[in-house]
Amino acid sequence: MCAVTTAATHSPLSDDVPCYDVAVVGAGPAGASCAAFLALAGLRVRVIERARFPREKVCGDCLNPDCWPVFRRLGINDSLRALPHVRLREVEFLSARGRRVRFSLPATDAEHGEITVKRSLLDAHLLARAEALGADVTQEAPVTRVWNDAAGGGNFNLAHRGENGNAATTRARFLVAADGRNSAVARWAGMLAKNGTNAPNRVGLQTHAPHECCPPEFLAAGLVQMRWFPGGGSAYGGLAPVGNGELNLSLVGAPARLEELKRWAQAEFGLPTDWAAWRTIAPLDRAPARPPARSSGVFLVGDAARVVEPFTGEGIYYALISGELAAAAIVRAARGECATAQAAHDYARAHRRLYQARGRLWVNRLARAAVLHPRLAEWALALAQHRPGILRMLTAKVVR
Repeated sequence: MCAVTTAATHSPLSDDVPCYDVAVVGAGPAGASCAAFLALAGLRVRVIERARFPREKVCGDCLNPDCWPVFRRLGINDSLRALPHVRLREVEFLSARGRRVRFSLPATDAEHGEITVKRSLLDAHLLARAEALGADVTQEAPVTRVWNDAAGGGNFNLAHRGENGNAATTRARFLVAADGRNSAVARWAGMLAKNGTNAPNRVGLQTHAPHECCPPEFLAAGLVQMRWFPGGGSAYGGLAPVGNGELNLSLVGAPARLEELKRWAQAEFGLPTDWAAWRTIAPLDRAPARPPARSSGVFLVGDAARVVEPFTGEGIYYALISGELAAAAIVRAARGECATAQAAHDYARAHRRLYQARGRLWVNRLARAAVLHPRLAEWALALAQHRPGILRMLTAKVVR
C-alpha cells in the first residue's frame, strides 16, 4: 500500500506510478477548495480535471456572502475582489402574470456583500491558488477508469490522460469526487444517487449577454431578478449583471421549451438570432448521496454529494464548504488522528449539518416547490405584494 505522507516527508515511490495522499477528481470550487486546504495541511495532492481552464459553466455566477470567510482562509479575499465583478444590492421577483416584488438585499458592508463573478474567472483563480499551495494539477485529463490495489481496500488508482496526451495513472490513499452531479467517480463507487422520481425533467440553459444587451438598471442598481415564464410548466430564470457589463441569463425549463426561452432572450435583450454561446446542463434534480463518504476513503463534495435547487444561488457556497469539510476529515485520518472510517463518519455528519444551518434547507425546499409549481409562486408573490417582509425574511435566510 502507498504510505500516506506529508509534503515534508515524501516516501520514495515503489514503481513508476505517481503516489499521492489524495486524488481530487474535478477542479471546480469544490475540488479546488478541497485541494487547497489539503495542500495547506501538507498533504500531497493531485487534481485531475477533464477540461482546460479557464472555462465557463452553467451557473448564475453569484457568490453568497458566506463564501468570504472561506476565501479569507484560503488567502484570496483581496485578489478575488480584484477580478471584474458586480456587487448585488437589490432583488426582484417577477411572476408569470407580471406581479413584481422588489426590495434591497440584506445590508452588508462592501467587503462582505453578495457579488457576481464569472465562473471562468472564479474557478481559474481557485485552481491557481490550490496549485500555488502545492497541489499538482493535470488538466484536459478525463478519468477513464478507477480501481483498487486490493479487493476491499488498498490504494485508489485512476487511469486518465496525462499532460502530454499519453495515458497516465495516479495512485492515492484517499479519493475525492468533485466531478459534479453526474459524477463518474461516485458512479464507480456505487454512490451516485438516482434522479428525483417525481420531479419534471428540467434543463439549465445559460449564457452571458454582451454589455450592449444589458439593461442599465441591472448595473446601476446591482439588480438580480428571479422570474417565472408564462405558458405552463416550470420555466423560470435568474438574471444578474456580471463584470465588464455583461448580463448572466440563467434559464430553466423542460427540454421542449429551450428554444422558446432562447427566442424570449433574443427579443427581450436584443441577442442576435444566431447567438450560439448557450450552455446547457442536466439533470437539475438528484437525491443526495447518503452517506457522502465511504470508510474506504472516498469522499464526495459539491454537486457530486448533493444538488440543491439553483433558484437560491447557493451552489458555490455549498461547494466551497463541503470541500473544506472533506479536507479537514481527510487530514485527520492522514495524520493518524482517527481511522478512515471515523473520518468518513465525521464528514457525513458535518455535511448534513451544513445543509441544515440557519434554516437553509427548508428555504431551499420552499424555493424548489415554487419553481416546480408556478401557481404556488403566483400565490406567494400575490401575498408578498401586501406583506413583502415574508420574502425579505426568506431571502435573509440565504443572503444575510
